Amino acid sequence: MNLKSLKEKPAFKIATNVYLLILTGFVIWMLFIDENSYLIHREFNNEIDELETWIKYHKQKIAEDKETIKKLQDSLELERYAREKYLMKKENEDIYIIEFDTIKK
Repeated sequence: MNLKSLKEKPAFKIATNVYLLILTGFVIWMLFIDENSYLIHREFNNEIDELETWIKYHKQKIAEDKETIKKLQDSLELERYAREKYLMKKENEDIYIIEFDTIKK
């Protein structure tokens, strides 16, 4: 198999086509080497997804806190919250804390 017979094969002609070589180099450059490559865009998209999840979580917490603030405008609800959360009590009152055992037999 000499060089002349190798040059006449259709696969060799396609592989050595100048336009194909330039296009292949351009695609490799854009996908992997360039600062705006596909890999970097994929990392940015993952980061955007994480930040959107973080935003949803905090919006939900804000909504819960607004609901709690709205409930605490009532003095009876404020008293109940203080008793449950901070174990506050009135004078001449005893508090018994009941903890449920989480171990199942």
